[in-house]
Amino acid sequence: MAIDRRQFLKIAGWSALLGLGGIKAFEVLAPGQAEASVAQAPRIAGKKWGMALDMNLMDEEIMSKCVKACHSYYNVPDIGNAKEEIKWIWKETYEHSFPGQEHDYMADKFKGKNFLLLCNHCTNPPCCRVCPTKATWKREDGIVMMDMHRCIGCRFCMAACPYGARSFNWGDPRRAPKALNPNFPTNLEVPTRSKGVVEKCQFCAERLAKGKIPACVEAANTVKPNAMVFGDLEVPDSNIRKLLRSRYSIRRKPELGTGPNVYYIL
Repeated sequence: MAIDRRQFLKIAGWSALLGLGGIKAFEVLAPGQAEASVAQAPRIAGKKWGMALDMNLMDEEIMSKCVKACHSYYNVPDIGNAKEEIKWIWKETYEHSFPGQEHDYMADKFKGKNFLLLCNHCTNPPCCRVCPTKATWKREDGIVMMDMHRCIGCRFCMAACPYGARSFNWGDPRRAPKALNPNFPTNLEVPTRSKGVVEKCQFCAERLAKGKIPACVEAANTVKPNAMVFGDLEVPDSNIRKLLRSRYSIRRKPELGTGPNVYYIL
């Protein structure tokens, strides 16, 4: 059965949207295949996913475990070159994480303190508006997705993102000198990337489709429970809403109107 390029891109797009990383494109063509796969997946339902990090509990050890858990699961390679680094989640100081919110008299505990950063899955994501191929888009549950197979490498999304949450593959990531996942690049749970495409955190959409929580949240909470909380911001009684009601929190660059959905408890 022959298909043209437009049909192939459509199939690839649906494959990524439905979380069918382990299903080949030609299998999606089979009648009822996609519907059956979605029906079998024990998805966690949500209307607006968000994340809260309790910085009173987060320390260097926990943040390092979160980075390793994320990058291992998603085959994010260690290029070994800061100019070409690929990162989905990373550490950065308070001053660089929250520019405009620092001052000469801020609490000593925040000066030079590292914070864990990732894609903010904005309510109004500017990256989605500028993508010419719709390789990045926002799901109904608020997750900002990235289809690496549809990306043409224009990097408009990187220019539009005010958080530096996207990385560009200057070379083939499958040939990186250091791959954290021992199954890389044969791990079919996660789609592999190629040279010339952009990638980023996707709130572990593949894990949510299997009824699991994000890898970074799981890693943090095995060390200190509730160090990171992930949940539905639209549910008043959800754990994340209860936490945000009871504690003071800040977000990165809220003045830009993007509506970031990652909160930091201070």
